[in-house]
Amino acid sequence: MDIPEKVIDRLSLYHFILEDFDSDEKYISSSKIAELLRIDNSQVRKDIKYLDNSGKCRVGYDIKHLKQAIEKCLGFEHKREAYIIGAGNLGSALVKYDSFTNYGLNIVAMFDNDSKKIGQNINGKPVYDIASINEMIKKSEVEIAILTVPKKYAKGIAKIISEAGIKYIWNFTPCILDVPKEIQVWNENLIGSFLQFTNKEDEDK
Repeated sequence: MDIPEKVIDRLSLYHFILEDFDSDEKYISSSKIAELLRIDNSQVRKDIKYLDNSGKCRVGYDIKHLKQAIEKCLGFEHKREAYIIGAGNLGSALVKYDSFTNYGLNIVAMFDNDSKKIGQNINGKPVYDIASINEMIKKSEVEIAILTVPKKYAKGIAKIISEAGIKYIWNFTPCILDVPKEIQVWNENLIGSFLQFTNKEDEDK
């Protein structure tokens, strides 16, 4: 079943809420989820219809079952390995985010061109010389690259890893990549998110 990207995003937020909910609570209402996320209650109910899950009238959704339904729908059980390319502040922060493994993402290693970082371990993940990335991708089964290099290197690195066999790029750089159509790119637009936030703040004044 094809699920719109915005629905996937909201379902992941619902999962965050369920993870943090009091273990003594058995049910949660769609209105409670909507209240926490400041969205419409009807939107929550529409999203949950994508799941093999139903709530009880005037009771709500079984928290355990709803959480499992989201995990099954979004494929948390399918483990995926990835490289982080760029061991700077952002790349290092991402590799230290241990919760990725809960959602099926396993960071295998990092790559950088800084001789002071090459050969080091960050949160247990080795940092390799970026010059070896082509060979390592070809020898491994890793298909996901998380790109956190400076903007001036982004397009060049994207070309190299695409030709080496990477199929998915999670792009954190402020750069639109020019890669073959079969390569799937997800642009994490941090600047755009910031501007949306500040513009909404101005509208609310």
